Amino acid sequence: MRRGWWRGLLRGVAVPVLVVAFWQGLASLGVVNSQILPSPIAVIERWWAYLAPLEAYRPAEGSWLAWVFSGELPADAVASLMRVFGGFAIGGGLALPLGLLMGANRRVFSLFNPLVQILRPIPPIAFIPLSILWFGLGNPPAIFLISIGAFFPMLMNTITGVQTVDGIYIRAARNLGVRPWTMFTRIMLPAAMPYILTGARIGMGTAFIVVIVSEMIAVNSGLGFRILEAREYFWSDKIIAGMFSIGILGLGIDVAMNSLSRILLKWHRGLES
Repeated sequence: MRRGWWRGLLRGVAVPVLVVAFWQGLASLGVVNSQILPSPIAVIERWWAYLAPLEAYRPAEGSWLAWVFSGELPADAVASLMRVFGGFAIGGGLALPLGLLMGANRRVFSLFNPLVQILRPIPPIAFIPLSILWFGLGNPPAIFLISIGAFFPMLMNTITGVQTVDGIYIRAARNLGVRPWTMFTRIMLPAAMPYILTGARIGMGTAFIVVIVSEMIAVNSGLGFRILEAREYFWSDKIIAGMFSIGILGLGIDVAMNSLSRILLKWHRGLES
């Protein structure tokens, strides 16, 4: 068991390690301009400077944890995550009940579906001018854009999940005299849960993408803002450090969402096996 785990880990890190080694080799040989593409070592040094606090704490004035989390990178990461979670809560909170209603009721579906299909192909980035006109600068336009990014994946997956519930379950419930509300909450909603959680996972990923774009335009904090600031000063090493920070946070969020899905769907996997 442990040997297989180590083999899987080695396979997972083999390609990234080779890419980094190749990148370092190009930088060491001077094949590429270090100002345009700095070496991995330079990026790590900049990432550590980005992580560390601007003013170092003395040991007596704070703990090691306080020292680390007083840095520029943790502050930007927290600002970005707060916007992501806030926008996702609004977008997902609106999409879930609407998706359940549209999936369960044909009249509601025919009423809202034309508008949904018109708005769904419009990327959230296209709403940036309107969001600034409506909300000004700061967190409100960013959260608005994130809400749009999270809304449609959650909505469409919820609708699909409810509409694809096996008809055998519904007919069996009707034969047993189950009331509509009980059928909806005890049969249709649990059966659609895999789709709903998949939509939540996709919506969270989309929200994390949108927050970076919105921070480059409407706010003065966060990972997106810091990358744009680094571009102004031509700090390519800080740009890449910020990009890797975004990748690490995005990976962590996706792993957390996948773990939550596995926990909530234990009963579903048990039925499939």
